[in-house]
Amino acid sequence: MASASLLKPAPVLDKSEFVKGGQSILRQPSVSVVRFQPVSPSSLTVRASSYADELVKTAGLVPLAGSNNESWCQGLDGLASRSAAYYQQGARFAKWQVRTVVSIPNGPSALAVKEAAWGLARYAAISQDNGLVPIVEPEILLDGDHGIDRTFEVARKVWAEVFFYLAENNVTFEGILLKPSMVTPGAESKDRATPQQVADYTLGLLRQRIPPAFLSGGQSEVEATLNLNAMNQAPNPWHISFSYARALQNTCLKTWGGRPENVKAAQDALLVRAKANSLAQLGKYTGEGESDEAKKGMFVKGYVY
Repeated sequence: MASASLLKPAPVLDKSEFVKGGQSILRQPSVSVVRFQPVSPSSLTVRASSYADELVKTAGLVPLAGSNNESWCQGLDGLASRSAAYYQQGARFAKWQVRTVVSIPNGPSALAVKEAAWGLARYAAISQDNGLVPIVEPEILLDGDHGIDRTFEVARKVWAEVFFYLAENNVTFEGILLKPSMVTPGAESKDRATPQQVADYTLGLLRQRIPPAFLSGGQSEVEATLNLNAMNQAPNPWHISFSYARALQNTCLKTWGGRPENVKAAQDALLVRAKANSLAQLGKYTGEGESDEAKKGMFVKGYVY
């Protein structure tokens, strides 16, 4: 249980500090991250690691009444005081760990899209008011047999809602990290898209919005890297980065398997993926020498966070 001293108000940064000044938190070489992780609604656990990765336990995804069997993410209550506490502990970035995802097969309903956008905007505003840089993550699930045009259509609506409510909540755009899904066909679509098509559609959407760091969203490790590489080869005004989980860890974790004797091989596998994505950020990834494991898709239908 967190002590009462951790819940004292922390100094609040003026939002201008996000984007100017030599000590801007976006420019610090060493930063900390606080994750807002839903599990038990009745518990609050603070656990610090060497990277000050803090886990806040809140309520998480619950059914959204009046929607097409969709969900929304609880946890905004008390977020301000928790954010202040984690700022005191050294956190400078925040991640809404279980975001309200948007499902194309379920509509998506206007209600679910609005709820997702509003929740992300409130979380972002609260984070910034307490000195944290929010990672804003509007995710379009891969579930479905729809084509890439349908994904583009839905993503355009979702992003429009997200940025409308970010503005309504006075969120400083320069002080966020955007982490959306790439624009791809549904995982069960018969019409697959090439990396160049994914890049064209995604960059076309980005030119109407803001620069991001992408999640992998169930793509294979190689697919996620190839698509990132294609985006950075195309003319655009941004550096296109990534924030992958499964697309960095899958082969590494399978190689390790929990066995001490596999640690070195697992570390090597992780280094391969890190180097591949580093090259993809420069548009210099070729895909040569990739293992069969890295090419396997990781999409899970109906994946529950």
